[in-house]
Amino acid sequence: MQKLIVFNHVSLDGYFVDAKNGMSWAKSEANDAEWNAFVAENAEGDGTLVFGRVTYEMMASYWPTPMADQHNPVVAKRMNEMPKVVFSRKLDQATWRNTRLIKGELATEVRKLKQEAGGGMAILGSGTIVAQLAKAGLIDEFQVVINPIILGKGKTMFEGANQKLKLTKSRAFGNGNVVLWYEPA
Repeated sequence: MQKLIVFNHVSLDGYFVDAKNGMSWAKSEANDAEWNAFVAENAEGDGTLVFGRVTYEMMASYWPTPMADQHNPVVAKRMNEMPKVVFSRKLDQATWRNTRLIKGELATEVRKLKQEAGGGMAILGSGTIVAQLAKAGLIDEFQVVINPIILGKGKTMFEGANQKLKLTKSRAFGNGNVVLWYEPA
């Protein structure tokens, strides 16, 4: 059975997007070699990336571009090569290379995906599906990057979810980011 993880950035006050639904604040301005190595290492996974429509459209508009290749060639290469799944009832097609569009009921389809052979699945962004899958008890691990910023307003990625978690690991970086690993308690 494949493991489903969430990897998301949140502000110190708990928002994963700001009041304008943006995430540009999550990009560290500080040049931190340790953080950059961590990001590149995370891109080496062999699993499937999972997105909701909004995050998929944002990622698909950036990672296949020359700008992404110039700014972060290791991550861009992996983002474009890795298999991807996008959950959407609104999209008619998914054009980003190696992407499968799934229109069925989210929890049912994720249960099916978890039964398939593979190297695991990682949800990036996609707060709406994170909340739904957390409510359904389908997330096996939460990797949360706390960014050293207070946004004041925004959207939480766990709207309506109620789940007890246990901390399994943590790691702080020189740029002020702290990564926390949690599993369901």
